[in-house]
Amino acid sequence: MQLVLNTRGAFLKKKGNGFVVKNEEKSYEIAARKVESILVTTSATITTDAIKCAMENNIDVVFFDHFGNPFSRVWHCKLGSTTLIRRRQLETSMTPRGLRMARGWALIKIEHQARHLKELKKNHPHIQSDLHGHIEQLEQLRERMASVEGTIDENRGKVMGIEGSASRLYFGALARVMPEKWTFHGRSRDPAADGFNCMLNYGYGVLYSMVEKGIIVAGLDPYIGFIHADNYNKKSFVFDLIELYRTYVDQTVVRLFTRKMAKEDMFDTVPGGFTLNADGKTLLLQLLNDTFERTINHRGRNVRIRNIIQLDCHRIANDLLLGGNE
Repeated sequence: MQLVLNTRGAFLKKKGNGFVVKNEEKSYEIAARKVESILVTTSATITTDAIKCAMENNIDVVFFDHFGNPFSRVWHCKLGSTTLIRRRQLETSMTPRGLRMARGWALIKIEHQARHLKELKKNHPHIQSDLHGHIEQLEQLRERMASVEGTIDENRGKVMGIEGSASRLYFGALARVMPEKWTFHGRSRDPAADGFNCMLNYGYGVLYSMVEKGIIVAGLDPYIGFIHADNYNKKSFVFDLIELYRTYVDQTVVRLFTRKMAKEDMFDTVPGGFTLNADGKTLLLQLLNDTFERTINHRGRNVRIRNIIQLDCHRIANDLLLGGNE
């Protein structure tokens, strides 16, 4: 589970081989073996003993700004893997094999988007024909993506262009599903222009921290991207792999709005848009945790969605080691 410090003034300390969380309302204990990550989303105090306990139990501590972007994390200082993985990652990113890997991730993203729309189509008969049209266009874009050959440097613009077209179609369809009071017009960030994007951005921030952890644990380098170009201080590989899992957040947020769980008082107004307040964060994080704890079939095995990220990262690392480079 993820231990979330979401109340202003919360206090976290070590007790035995676990933690004690205190805030104005309550105090509770939790064993370290039950915690996978500690998320700090507001002003809080953490003792150095608690941080040491987290590091000893392979628990990362992630800090989020009020838009839901992770801006820092505390992680143990040992890489725990061979540098050969990162060398192979860099070499492969410049080869046709690197393009095939990146193309595969993009194809999975489009497949997930189409599958999500197909699920929504069943429950929204009044816009079934409209959603069907979006699904058909997504499948056409998937075919275009599958035909891209060469190297990443030769095709980065093409891959990102197809992916961007697919995302615009997809979010255009999601906008049709939203209740009228929560409709939105495309993606918006920092700050979000509407409640849907506000929830979505925060959910993506939580997912980003999970994907970054998976990459680090598997011995991969978060800065060596394939699709996303190298930029100073940009963890490009995290942006590559997060695409595989975004629809889990999308499904959670869409469900939150279509089932009328979202309330206007869960959002605070800021210049240019909205941010989530404590009530909104609590609801979203609870639903996201439920989503990531679900078990689904993955490569012939029943696996928690949360664990799929780590399994995929290890598989990519192993593929890099076994495949060499071209």
